[in-house]
Amino acid sequence: MNSKTIRLMAVSAVCVCAFAATADVMDRPAGIKIGQRMTLKPYVSASATYDSNVGSRKSGKKGDVMWTISPGFNLDYIQEKWSLLLSGYYTYHAYCDSRNDRYNQHSYGENFRWNWSDGQDAGRGWSIMLSESYNRISMADDFTLSDGRTYNGDRGQFNVNGAVQRRFNENWHASVLAGYYNLDYDNDTDHGSGLYGWQRWSASADIGFAPSRWTDFIAMVGYQGYNQDNAGNVGGQNISRNSDGYTAQVGLGSFATERISYRLLAGWSRFDYGRGHSDDGFVYTGSLNWQISNTLQTMLVASSYYQPSEYERASRSRIDSLSWGLSKSLVSGKLNATFDTVYRHETIDRISGALGEDYELDVLSGRLGFTYILNRFFTVFTYGEYIRSWDSKSGGGYDYDRWRVTCGLRLTY
Repeated sequence: MNSKTIRLMAVSAVCVCAFAATADVMDRPAGIKIGQRMTLKPYVSASATYDSNVGSRKSGKKGDVMWTISPGFNLDYIQEKWSLLLSGYYTYHAYCDSRNDRYNQHSYGENFRWNWSDGQDAGRGWSIMLSESYNRISMADDFTLSDGRTYNGDRGQFNVNGAVQRRFNENWHASVLAGYYNLDYDNDTDHGSGLYGWQRWSASADIGFAPSRWTDFIAMVGYQGYNQDNAGNVGGQNISRNSDGYTAQVGLGSFATERISYRLLAGWSRFDYGRGHSDDGFVYTGSLNWQISNTLQTMLVASSYYQPSEYERASRSRIDSLSWGLSKSLVSGKLNATFDTVYRHETIDRISGALGEDYELDVLSGRLGFTYILNRFFTVFTYGEYIRSWDSKSGGGYDYDRWRVTCGLRLTY
């Protein structure tokens, strides 16, 4: 880190502190009230980041300082039986070194969620959930938007989901879920090859029997249909753009104690890539949430699944992922600390030997962050994040590491 970088980060920190020191309003109600049930909370944040490896390169790594400005809003509307949540944001990233201008990207997104429930006595009732989101993600974004992937690849992600649940009585319940997901890469990476997106349609249904509050037996079946970009004529084989996946799992989900909730399912999945190249294997999904104390909470999530490869043409992937998070509230709730880590292992199976051998890709990322609430309007934040990616290919292009440190200020009205 050179002297210019240090000066830039120091100036940023001084400006943040000086600006925050002018704010002394503590008791103003949060947000803008619209009627009796709607609240709008606009915000804007500004930050400076030191990036050790702009572009996620394997060799010739270059560090630089990046400035970020991000306005946005959160809106909620809460009725007796239903609620609506809507958020939107825009972010612009600007590196100081002109040689990194190609990474000065716009990011933006919106998220919508609607919930309705007519819960009745004796545990009976219906629940409905609808959600939609679009995120335009750039290589300059932090890893919380990357879903455990590597930093490589500017892309758009569009997601729509719906769920209907019915509780028949205190013991029996069932639900049906359906969704659509579109992943679209720009293919302006620094790794010498393009990336491949897809469209996915999914549907699943589960039924559960809970003999007590502490035990809930669950059985689930699901389908995923893909229209992938990585198909085509390879080695004399015409790989269809369409793939189908089928999954069946059984397991448990409920409360282990008053503070510990869990869900663990395991079973078998069959993936027919290109409708002619099938693979199957053991799969699992699991989650654990532990409210250790009133100020300390931890969560663990694990899953495995099959999909078309995002890295290789005419190839399928099996992905196993594990994520763990920890949050702690300090100083009467004004200082909050969080730690998150994600490990993602991907086995890439090439359909044609003409493309080369199968290989494995691993990504490990972690983030430690702190936020301090100065007053009703201003919050200071800082976080550090690290990502390590490596593959089993000889001379593989995804073997690199990258770390970043960010300091900033957020103003919420």
